[in-house]
Amino acid sequence: MSDRVLEEIAALRDEDWALREEAATLLGDFRDPRAVGPLVEALHDEDRAVREAATAALRKIGPPAAPALIAALQDPNGNVQEAAVAILKDMTTPEAVEPLIGCLTSKNWIVRMHAAKALGNLRDERAVRQLIPLLMDSVKAVRVDATDALARIGRPALATLLAALRHEEWILRLHACEALGKIGAEEAVAPLCEVMLYDRDAAVRQDAAKALGSIGHPAAFDALVKAVTDLSVRPYAVDALGRLKDPRAVPILIDVVAGKNRPANARRVPVCGDESGELDVEEMEVQSFAIGGLAAIGDDRAIEPLIRALKDTRFRAAAASALSKMGLRIAAPLLAAMKTETDSNILFHARGILSAVGWRPAPTMKEGV
Repeated sequence: MSDRVLEEIAALRDEDWALREEAATLLGDFRDPRAVGPLVEALHDEDRAVREAATAALRKIGPPAAPALIAALQDPNGNVQEAAVAILKDMTTPEAVEPLIGCLTSKNWIVRMHAAKALGNLRDERAVRQLIPLLMDSVKAVRVDATDALARIGRPALATLLAALRHEEWILRLHACEALGKIGAEEAVAPLCEVMLYDRDAAVRQDAAKALGSIGHPAAFDALVKAVTDLSVRPYAVDALGRLKDPRAVPILIDVVAGKNRPANARRVPVCGDESGELDVEEMEVQSFAIGGLAAIGDDRAIEPLIRALKDTRFRAAAASALSKMGLRIAAPLLAAMKTETDSNILFHARGILSAVGWRPAPTMKEGV
């Protein structure tokens, strides 16, 4: 009786690339550990289709291929290294931690990127110290995966990330903020507030505000209120205030929606066709965030301001969406406001809101009944 696995292993050396590709594909379907070594060797193949078929086959074989793939991380062939680390990133193989840490200093950015992702999946705290420098990597994809990896490792990375907030390189501080926001630890709130208010780089202050919004802890409230006056951070601080879902933010957000308390240095541009009119470009984004925040908090005090916002074409859709999330309690004030409304567009949105919250007009009695 013939052994199909051995036949296909032999076919991996055929002169015809199409037969080699087919053999690699079949070996993946067989999932026989005997094929691991030959498939790893096929990662050297000069034909890309064969290498991709071998990579897919090794993925299918799974954990039995891990030792050979770990060894392949040291292969001088870049294609082999890339394939090996790409496969290992989806395996939870504790034995791969140290070899993967070694890959973080590879000259090949694809290897660095996959190694960072793999270490994040393994969630091993031994990788924390070596992942930190990748937050300054020249390749954005590497920085992103290193940030995600530290966030996935979680609390064991906390002390190192908090220390990174004081690093002189702004890009490292920025990604440290991102990772801390994803971890969501209460211990990060006070340091992030400090960064948001006082860091010399606007992008870092912005990411600190975003992180505080992701964490959503009420201890950030006072600092976020202060940050609302920082024109660079204002949109992110307003968004974060809504994410806190703290009722104390409601009056602040209502003022933002109403166009009150705008920073004096806000950039304004002339409105087309109206020489006297001005449009505050940044504040439009801020007001949209404030509307979303009011919807998230769901406080009754926001109902009337949101109904008024329906009259502004710039925020009508956002206000309608916000009101639709607040339930049947908006029906009575909205109906009252619409009694004197003549703008068909506003009335159209009002009907949509009432339908979304489940309001139905009371049935009328038939005459004579």
